[in-house]
Amino acid sequence: MSVSIRVATVGDAPLILEFIRELAEYERLLHEVEATEADVRRDLFGENPRCFCEIAEHHGEPVGFALWFYNYSTFRARAGIYLEDLFVRPEARGVGAGKALLRRLAQRCVEADLGRLEWAVLNWNAPSIAFYDSLGAGKMDDWTVRRLDGAALAALAAS
Repeated sequence: MSVSIRVATVGDAPLILEFIRELAEYERLLHEVEATEADVRRDLFGENPRCFCEIAEHHGEPVGFALWFYNYSTFRARAGIYLEDLFVRPEARGVGAGKALLRRLAQRCVEADLGRLEWAVLNWNAPSIAFYDSLGAGKMDDWTVRRLDGAALAALAAS
């Protein structure tokens, strides 16, 4: 197989940040990226990792990544994986890297008896939605994502 998946190492911090920036550019959100290589090193490879990363390689060259962390379902009484970012460089789309990354995360879930693998996708991203549909990923129409950040987060914390 020409696509392989490996666990990221601390030496991948610059590559991971590059992938984050490429994903943000694709999602039209590059202006929101604050992450630095030091942040990536701290949060993925520091004393208390907050998240984890797999790297997809095609013919030995890095072409994509999946950045994830554990979540928990109280209803299922099981931990799960939340996929924060999945990105494959445009020139490598169609070689199976995205599916290989998701397969590896699904394998992690099965091996560790986790309850689910979930993620969010921008509603305008038709190619990704079609790809996820082809894998059998269900759409959660009854849920709306909410977020507190910036001034609103600080205000609630201070109240």
